Amino acid sequence: GLDYRFTWFWIGLRNYERLFGDPAFQLIVRATLIYVAGTLAFNTCVGLLIALITTHIRKSLGSFIRALWLLPRVLPSVVWAVLMMWIFSPMPTGFLNTVIKSLGGTPIPWTFRYYWPFLFIVNGFIGSSLSAIIFSSAIESIPPDYIIAAKVDGASSFTIIRKIVLPMIKWHIAFFVAYNTLSLLASFEYILLTLDGGPGYYSTEVMILHAYHLAFGQYMVAMNYGYAASIVTILFIIGLILSIVYWRIFRLKRLMLEARLE
Repeated sequence: GLDYRFTWFWIGLRNYERLFGDPAFQLIVRATLIYVAGTLAFNTCVGLLIALITTHIRKSLGSFIRALWLLPRVLPSVVWAVLMMWIFSPMPTGFLNTVIKSLGGTPIPWTFRYYWPFLFIVNGFIGSSLSAIIFSSAIESIPPDYIIAAKVDGASSFTIIRKIVLPMIKWHIAFFVAYNTLSLLASFEYILLTLDGGPGYYSTEVMILHAYHLAFGQYMVAMNYGYAASIVTILFIIGLILSIVYWRIFRLKRLMLEARLE
């Protein structure tokens, strides 16, 4: 163990016994799974949609849209969090609620009722901007002869995307899914800046945020570094297992092989 005085003392596996015996731990694991799965789905699907749209319109317009989509990524985290809290504020003065009131509607408590979709959007605009760039580059690298030949044969846009585009960018999708999963396991910045694990009892308290609260929260109740380290160790093991699973399922080793000239 390691306490607030930075004093080491041997306690064996008691931190892990305490962790797995904590009734709140199930809620924290559940929140982590929802956060990672939901944000990953948003980042991948929205990024792919943006990439498909911007690569099938005028090139200058497509580049402009992708650059615009990158703005949340280049903004300071605090600025982006405050902006999104203003847009989705549960108060009548929030942007969306102001629009709803002007249309004769009733204000909606966005961050209290729809806190998970809110977090998916807050994080998703950041993550999907990266996936959009990766997928756009992959789509633009597809030889145009394939697309032209498919159109000559009468293939629809949906068929071209399903039969040509998606199979040819599957490695890029696999890489992003693997990378983003591991990144999200260690990500808590925007949860901390917006809901801080709320609005309810551990509603959005993911594992890495819980470790942060235990180690660096307020007052002497925090500074529980040893207990926080046990949570981070569990996360490390989960990340290691997922890395091996992704390596095997997506056959990521093939990404590092030299291209064969035919």
